[in-house]
Amino acid sequence: MDVGDQLIDTTAWFGRDAPRILEIGCGTGTATAAMAKAEPHVNLMAVEVYRPGLAQLLAQIERDNITNIRVLRGDAVEVLENMVAPSSLTGVRVFFPDPWPKARHHKRRLLQPETFALIASRLVPGGVLHVATDHADYAEWIAEYGNAEPALTALDWESPMTHERPVTKFEDKAHRAGSAINEFIWGRIKS
Repeated sequence: MDVGDQLIDTTAWFGRDAPRILEIGCGTGTATAAMAKAEPHVNLMAVEVYRPGLAQLLAQIERDNITNIRVLRGDAVEVLENMVAPSSLTGVRVFFPDPWPKARHHKRRLLQPETFALIASRLVPGGVLHVATDHADYAEWIAEYGNAEPALTALDWESPMTHERPVTKFEDKAHRAGSAINEFIWGRIKS
């Protein structure tokens, strides 16, 4: 599905009602497919702008007959703003987003204070935001703004989704380069 301005009826789209997880920036989808196979009880929506990556994921979905993934092509912020209802997601995953390392490009980083607030508003109470990065400066940025979002707190209860994840292509490159991997897991505060 292309990104648009209509709310997604996930029950109709998946043909079932199940916990909903949004993966932002699925790349070529290798990790997405592995997580979907490990969590057949969830509805996984993967959003990506990179067409060749989406094509690879769609081929893997078809090849492996994975029934619990749906794919959105376009900007993740637009998906969150226009296509996902408030308090409807069990989880959001953001693994190895582009760090935009030059200071003049920091405004392009996905994880800005406004985006943390938007993600938090789309999570159900107790829902989870799981972020991973190998970029030290971006990790500090993520920690600062994620911890500052009043609707999120470091997770201190049992999560409704797994935190296990396969090693992504970007993570493998980071390991080979000797870069540390930073993971952050927040939960939306239960009211």
